[in-house]
Amino acid sequence: MEMVWGNIKSSELANLCPDTIDEAHTAAETGLERVGTSYELCFNFLDHTGLSL
Repeated sequence: MEMVWGNIKSSELANLCPDTIDEAHTAAETGLERVGTSYELCFNFLDHTGLSL
C-alpha cells in the first residue's frame, strides 16, 4: 500500500494545491484508477514486497 500511495503522491498529487477537498479526492481517485489499470505497475508493487505468489 505504501508503494501505491507514494506513486500517487509523486504523480497526481505532486504540487497539487486544491481549492476544495473534492479536488484532492478526484486527483487521488484518478491516481488509483491509473495504478489499478496498469498490470505491470501492480505486479511491480507486489514484487517489491518480496512475497511469493
